Amino acid sequence: MKVDIIGAGLAGCEAAWAAANRGADVTLYEMKPDKMSPAHRYTGFAELVCSNSLKAARPESAAGMLKEEMRILGSITMEAAAATSVEAGGALAVNRTDFSDYITDKIRSHPKITVIGREITEFPESNTVIATGPLTSEPFADVIYNKLGKALSFYDAAAPIITAESIDMSKAFFASRYDKGGADYINCPFTKDEYERFYEALVNAETAPLHEFEDLTVYEGCMPVEVLAKRGIESVRYGCMKPVGLKDPRTGHRPYAAVQLRKENTDGTLYNIVGFQTNLKFGEQKRVFGMIPGLENAEFMRYGVMHRNTFLNSPTLLDSGFMLKASDNIYFAGQMTGVEGYTESAASGIIAGINIVRSLSGQKHIPLPETCMIGALAKHVSTETEDFQPMGANMGILPELEIQIKNKQERYAAISERGLNALKCCINTI
Repeated sequence: MKVDIIGAGLAGCEAAWAAANRGADVTLYEMKPDKMSPAHRYTGFAELVCSNSLKAARPESAAGMLKEEMRILGSITMEAAAATSVEAGGALAVNRTDFSDYITDKIRSHPKITVIGREITEFPESNTVIATGPLTSEPFADVIYNKLGKALSFYDAAAPIITAESIDMSKAFFASRYDKGGADYINCPFTKDEYERFYEALVNAETAPLHEFEDLTVYEGCMPVEVLAKRGIESVRYGCMKPVGLKDPRTGHRPYAAVQLRKENTDGTLYNIVGFQTNLKFGEQKRVFGMIPGLENAEFMRYGVMHRNTFLNSPTLLDSGFMLKASDNIYFAGQMTGVEGYTESAASGIIAGINIVRSLSGQKHIPLPETCMIGALAKHVSTETEDFQPMGANMGILPELEIQIKNKQERYAAISERGLNALKCCINTI
């Protein structure tokens, strides 16, 4: 069995890993390092761009439930995350370079995977998983467009990264919300006056021009902080600057607003500004974000950037196994299918990799239960709707329980247990 995978991001690596571990001879095509996308900088596979966080770890959360499902399916992403994690409270965050290096080494050393470094510019004929991501190169994006019709576009933004030593800890403090998971975040507290001055500077700051596209559509999950702020003065205080669960040790009270900083690497020498994805000009980022208490002299190792994302009108194109309808075993995986988020993209790659091998073996696609998160996401991208939008893991896309549980945490725990058990039964019967 021979399988081609195009793209060595999270989804492509998972597809290659899943297919190779099920007996296929895999050829993985990756255009880096000869050609880099506008957002990628590292030469390794599975590069994380927007954030180093893979979201909540606890299994009774939507993100945690998805991770458990991925572990059941043999995810290389989860294996790498376990080996390269950094402290992040109740979230799973990783050292980006170590994470990429881990997956790159595993993929390159797999006896059933051959890596070829070149850009693909022709649409495949058969037995291929296309996982080129939301930043697919323009030549190949044009090929996909011409082959499949109009795709949808939106923009994605990344948050700045600063050095730990440049943070003024006489103003900031270590803590996690509600003291969960230890003091894994640095918190920058605001008074009401400080917040109002910062807000005015943020909404009036100059943004970088976007020349490539006339229409700017921003997906909610990675909305630039300045765009969110323009919805109203309370918008960010109830969003990425919410102070709930925090207590300023200097005052003994909850701050009026707060900015959280999360470890970017294992050594804790770098921190990213949580939720501060932005398209502000670099000089404006230094000026405006320097108004955050404790960041007056912040040293920026990476400024926030904004880049294009593209996703397919998947409900008209893909089935629930991520296969292109009426094709000769052509699959899509990753964020371009309309799943939103690192783990969601990786999970779709696992399913595409499993299904392409099953199809070549004369078997039907893996019958994913709709009660598991991966199954619900697969249903989302394959169910026709008038206004298709990307979707990340959330409890709202899962069927309700047959019994009512009023306590939210207990209800989510029951939903998670139901889904995980259903997936295990599914795996055991195929």
